[in-house]
Formats: sequence, C-alpha cells, structure tokens
Amino acid sequence: MTVFRADAGLVWGAADADRPRAWRAADAVASSVAAVALVVMVAHATAEDEITMPANPAGTSAATGGGAADPARVAPRSEWMVAAYSGSPYTYPSDVKFTKAGEHDFTVKNVEWEGKPFINPIYYGVRVMRWFGSGRTGSMLDFTHSKALSKRTQQVKFEGTMDGKPAPEEALIGKIFNKLEASHGHNMLTLNGLLRLPSFTFRLSPYVGLGAGVSLPHSEVHLQTDASRTYEYQMAGPVGQAIIGLEFRLPRMSYFLEYKFTLADYRMPLTGRDGDILFTDMWQQFTEWWNGVEPRDGWAETRYTSHEIIGGLGVRLPTGP
Repeated sequence: MTVFRADAGLVWGAADADRPRAWRAADAVASSVAAVALVVMVAHATAEDEITMPANPAGTSAATGGGAADPARVAPRSEWMVAAYSGSPYTYPSDVKFTKAGEHDFTVKNVEWEGKPFINPIYYGVRVMRWFGSGRTGSMLDFTHSKALSKRTQQVKFEGTMDGKPAPEEALIGKIFNKLEASHGHNMLTLNGLLRLPSFTFRLSPYVGLGAGVSLPHSEVHLQTDASRTYEYQMAGPVGQAIIGLEFRLPRMSYFLEYKFTLADYRMPLTGRDGDILFTDMWQQFTEWWNGVEPRDGWAETRYTSHEIIGGLGVRLPTGP
C-alpha cells in the first residue's frame, strides 16, 4: 500500500512507515505467541492420543484415530474446542460518509478495500466452541482480525461539502486522505449458535452457524485538512456473521475449512488522537460517550460486507468420559 501526501510529496510504503515501532513489534510478538500456542496445543493433543490409544495389532496409526474400527473416538459429543485459524477475505466496495458540524458533510463513493491477509499484521482468528449433549448443537465465541485498506491511488467520486465548501467531484483518495483504513484490525467479536448437519462419514462433520457481536477496529483515519490523525481502537458498531464449515475429526484434534459472511456497520468517532491499547482506548471512548463529548473531528460511517474463506486447527476437550 502506498499513500501520497500532496502538500509534502511524502510517500508511505507498504510497511506503513508512520506506524510506531512498538506497534510493529507488538504485531510480531502476537503472531509468534499464537504460533507457539498452536504448536503446544497440537503437541499436547498428539502426545495424549499416543498415550491413551490402545495397542493396535493391525498397525494403524494412533494419530489418525485408530482406523474405521474405532469411530467412537472421533464421533461428535459434548465437548469444548479451542481453535485458531487464518484465511483470506474479500470486502465489497462501500461508501464512506464524513460529518463534522459546521465543516463536513460529504460522502466518498464506492471506496475499494484491500485485505492483504498474508502481510503483517496477518489475517487470523481464535475461537472457543462448546458442543452440547450429543454434539448436534453448540455455541461459539469467535474473534476475527481482518483488515480493510483503501486503495490510495483509486479515483473516487465525492458528494457534499468539505471544509464548508463543495467537495471535489472526483479525486484520488491519496490527495484527500493521509489515512483511511483499519490495518491493525477490522476486528470482529461475535457470539454464535452452531448446528451440525448430517455427517458424510464419522470423520467429516459439516456445520452451520449464525452470530452477532461488535466491531472493535483499530481506526486509522486522517484527512489532510485535519491537524492530526485518529489512530486508536474503538467500538464502532454491530456485526453479524453466517458460517458454513466442514470439520475433519481426529481423536483429539480437528481440522476445519469454513466460509464466513460478515456484515459490519461502522460509526467511528474521529478523535484526532493516537490511542494506546484496546482496553484503555475502549474506556476513554466510553467515558467520552457517557459525558456527551463529541469527537473533535466528527464522524466517519461505512459498512463492510465481506466473504471470508478460512482454515484452521482446534484441540477438543471432552466434558465427560
């Protein structure tokens, strides 16, 4: 991604040179911790399988579940599953509306969004699932870290007033904005209901789900006419998702492939400040809302509508014998 600042000729490269070093370090640490945690989970589950699996005179590998003669070990049941995943999103173009009393009331039309899922910070997710009874119904707490980056060289149409004057009919995004993105996260936290569908085999278990929650983006917005950028975590609005997936069950682990459809309405307060960490940013936003404080630079509103293909690995924890 490249951003051009017209008044100074400044170029921001794909590595986001304006991003504080601490943020880049935090991204790297978070990715490393997630990778190590996943390796530990897999190693633990594999070791437990090898310990608890009875001897198999036919030579079938314990790690693959003991073969077709032992379907009970992989059958759906009452259980927990802790999982991590990665994938790739596609987000539809959308309009972005900016309002600030006495100054702005304009809309940027049909902004195209890039996900760049394999460029740091990468697309990832973590979830905790709980299946009840025979394993047919369940619930899931799901956190997804995606991205939505505007294309700075895109020529877009404008409608309305900007700085008290008619907005230009057309302009490059990079001529108007220094930043227009959520690159530290188009983050979504949802609570979902799950339903297993009839299985193809005892190992392959399809499922569907529906959920709702909140968007917790790291909003990064900077109009060139504003004195400073908005660069902080925020609660931006509601999000909903629908999923359909296929789980491949081993004795203690599961691989899964999944399609997700997400719909997120954003209303971002443009505070003009650099934030800190998620919890302190959320607290400051809450206290300002509670006290009726309007954001210094107004509001930005849009809707992110996305298709996402993900794949992941989970460790299952039965709730009974």
